[in-house]
Amino acid sequence: MQTIWLSGAEWLAVLRIGLGLWWLESWRHKDRKGWFERGTGIAWAADVAGKHRWGVVRTGFRRVVEPRPKLMAYVVVHAELALGLGLVTGFLTPVALVAGLVLNLLYLVLMIHDWAEQGQNAMMALISLVALFAMAWQTWSLDAALGLFR
Repeated sequence: MQTIWLSGAEWLAVLRIGLGLWWLESWRHKDRKGWFERGTGIAWAADVAGKHRWGVVRTGFRRVVEPRPKLMAYVVVHAELALGLGLVTGFLTPVALVAGLVLNLLYLVLMIHDWAEQGQNAMMALISLVALFAMAWQTWSLDAALGLFR
């Protein structure tokens, strides 16, 4: 593989780190007080899920998320932080990539009719797949330094 400036593995590390920064930005711009104290994030998602044309989304949200809104708010917000930190540092990278892919796919399905969000979720999912199958933790990562996931 020929590349300009960096090696292929280094460019994949740049892609992985960029994805991590994207997750950190998702975490950073959240109104955590609103999410944790007033339940704004889960309330918004409940409204979206309640109007969803796919019954499985409505039912799944009602059974899994609605009974535990405070817990789910903490799960979503802290998952985005953990994904960002894991990908930027390259720690447990394959786990972070799979978890991020799942989270993006959940967001994609929940907001399937909100075109403003679909590009972001689709691109983040694609980057996760590329980084996972190209093993983007081989360079500039704690995983490589610790000899994990060879």
